[in-house]
Amino acid sequence: MRIRLENGRIVTPQGVLDGADVTVADGTITALTPASGSGVERKIDLGGGWLLPGFIDTQVNGGGGVLFNDQADVDAIAAIGAAHARFGTTAFLPTLISDTPDQIAAALDAVDAAIEQGVPGVVGIHVEGPFINEVKRGIHEARRIRRLDADTLALLTAPRRGRVMLTLAPELCDTDDVRTLVKHGVIVSAGHTNATYDEMMAAIGAGLTGFTHLFNAMSPLHHRTPGAVGAAFDSESWCGMIVDDAHLHPAVVRLAVRAKGIERLMLVTDAMPSVGTGDTEFMLQGKRIMVRNGVCLFEDGTLAGTHLDMASALRNTVEVTGLSVPDVAVMASTTPAHFLSLDRYGALAPGKRADWVWLDKDLQPRGTWIGGEPVADAEEFARAAQ
Repeated sequence: MRIRLENGRIVTPQGVLDGADVTVADGTITALTPASGSGVERKIDLGGGWLLPGFIDTQVNGGGGVLFNDQADVDAIAAIGAAHARFGTTAFLPTLISDTPDQIAAALDAVDAAIEQGVPGVVGIHVEGPFINEVKRGIHEARRIRRLDADTLALLTAPRRGRVMLTLAPELCDTDDVRTLVKHGVIVSAGHTNATYDEMMAAIGAGLTGFTHLFNAMSPLHHRTPGAVGAAFDSESWCGMIVDDAHLHPAVVRLAVRAKGIERLMLVTDAMPSVGTGDTEFMLQGKRIMVRNGVCLFEDGTLAGTHLDMASALRNTVEVTGLSVPDVAVMASTTPAHFLSLDRYGALAPGKRADWVWLDKDLQPRGTWIGGEPVADAEEFARAAQ
């Protein structure tokens, strides 16, 4: 199918086009050129808005009223994906917060099954804990936290259909275990960690490549003890960042951009089940979490994930950094694709998947396509936002 995109700005690796003709076959972009001539089968008027590569979110705990920890099955993954598709997410990792070995196994199997069954958007799994530091656990359950053992290592390194991302505290893990995980294709990220700079750099040397929600729940940067944040800044790592005006001060977001650049920073949501619903509270492992002014909080004030979607994360980042929409789109699409080694994702270009999001002039979502097929439109978004 040849589609004409007009009256908008189409963000491509070669620059921004005012209009374009895109040809899609079997879910892949086979051609993308400036709009010209005739022969198009469909026209899409972007209304002065933007067409961006679909957002890729590496940390999605839930959405649409579903929490992955509570329902680790294909139906839950499909519901979470559908909720986030309304906000432009075309690829995501369902994320399991620190849980039991049996639940980790069930979650891994569920993601395999979802990918096999073709659930739109799911490209792997993020196992966040329980191999974390209790002093930086945040909302994670203390009773779930434990050391990585041989059985769980074998479980995590078994062949899978999609990407496997693991967040752990490197100071509580043998560097040989990090090497083993990486050797078997697991993407290892540091988070909920109190590691020293030296401990973190040793893990990076063993193959750790990511930092989960940079700054939050990790040893801070100090001029004599650089900590995890210092190691993040002093390495060729990728860093997820929650830009919701609650997890990070705007100045910190700007400093991170200057230190790492858009090619190493990824926007993430850390989304909870309230996203895509009007719910003002939900349960998380026995705790009642309240959604207040768009922020998810436990009764003691502990942040508990977010009520954030990727379109809002992009909008917030444009506002607090002054970066251009195309630059922030890199953080929402291209950089996470590189982090996950998803070669066919993260850009509007021939050979890439036909995954894109249409935002209006105010950067509000108007429609989402996965593999060239519409999965969410303006009417559906409006219903979700009620």
